[in-house]
Amino acid sequence: MDDVFRAVKVTDRVYWVGAVDWRLRHFHGYLTARGTTYNAYLVLADKMTLIDTVKAPFKKEMLDRIASIVDPKEIKYIVSNHSEMDHSGCLPDLMASLKPEKVFASMMGVKALKEHFHLDGVTRVKDGETLSLGNASLVFAETKMIHWPDSMFAYLPEDQLLFSQDGFGMHLASSERFDDEIDSSLLEYEGAKYFANIILPYAPLVTKLLERVAGLKWNMKFIAPDHGPVWRKDVDKILGLYAKWAAQKPAKKAVVAYDTMWQSTAMMARAISEGLEAGGLAVKVMPLDVCHRSDVMTELLCAGAFVVGSPTMNNQVYPTVADLLTYVRGLKPKNLVGAAFGSYGWSGEAIPQIIDVLKAMKVDVVADGLRVLYVPDEAVLVQCRALGADVAEKVRSNVG
Repeated sequence: MDDVFRAVKVTDRVYWVGAVDWRLRHFHGYLTARGTTYNAYLVLADKMTLIDTVKAPFKKEMLDRIASIVDPKEIKYIVSNHSEMDHSGCLPDLMASLKPEKVFASMMGVKALKEHFHLDGVTRVKDGETLSLGNASLVFAETKMIHWPDSMFAYLPEDQLLFSQDGFGMHLASSERFDDEIDSSLLEYEGAKYFANIILPYAPLVTKLLERVAGLKWNMKFIAPDHGPVWRKDVDKILGLYAKWAAQKPAKKAVVAYDTMWQSTAMMARAISEGLEAGGLAVKVMPLDVCHRSDVMTELLCAGAFVVGSPTMNNQVYPTVADLLTYVRGLKPKNLVGAAFGSYGWSGEAIPQIIDVLKAMKVDVVADGLRVLYVPDEAVLVQCRALGADVAEKVRSNVG
């Protein structure tokens, strides 16, 4: 066999035929420091079936992996679980070149593929519908808004394998294809980062979906997502983590995110963090000149407090802080205690502006914000420490 790119066996019937993107560093506004994978899967059934495709530039890599085990033209069905470009980018080309008998998608998937790629002839599958592949079958479950309106799962009962599209995945490029081949702490961190930055706005729907899947009694031995490794050793771990992350129960942890012009706001951040720590919280201090917004969001996923600091520039919140607040607000974290602080030289509008955003996010704001003219003296730093202690007390009362 002289193929460069080869398929990876998942079960006797299913092969991974995706692509590894080692270069990707930005995705939907968050930092993908470890790259990603675009996972596609080939089901070797009487009706040879491809589950999802890959980002357009990786089409040849995927086709080469398929060709390492079968002629790609033997593919009869293609299932599009999710129409986003990283999973459907090469679908139009495949439909033209492979000429499959049918392409399947959810109702909203059919609509999205038509509007996005002007594709006609995509067959709708309904929620709960079973598709026969001859000697195997797929059962479909719509998962609307987890995380697009078109999203759906496909379950292969013969192999007890769930094709979960963007659910239960992560952005992680690696030479390993399975969870038991990768350090568990890395899996949990990158899984949390993905949940916090992609799935979090739909957390209530995740809770309902997990309840529904449990009710379906799918005895899943494998979960095959569209990004990251296939779960085969510890399926219950990722299901449990999703339940935990979706619940958003506050923890004894505070995230202090800030930027600074002349280090005055930084001095305040350090003093506040001392008060938080003395109050019994784990503290993550994140200066925004070196911490990406998506990393802040990841830390917030399992936090009880969000403390934001900014100098005032041109009567506004500092640009990096404004960027963070816009990003976090869109992801809709819940059950947070918050506070605002910062130094200013002229008018100091940044602090009330931060407070307004925190309140709009339904954050339980402690005090009206702490701001200081120019450089904080010892008395102000004592106030900063006291603010941290007040926030910590509120978090402890929420945690119980």
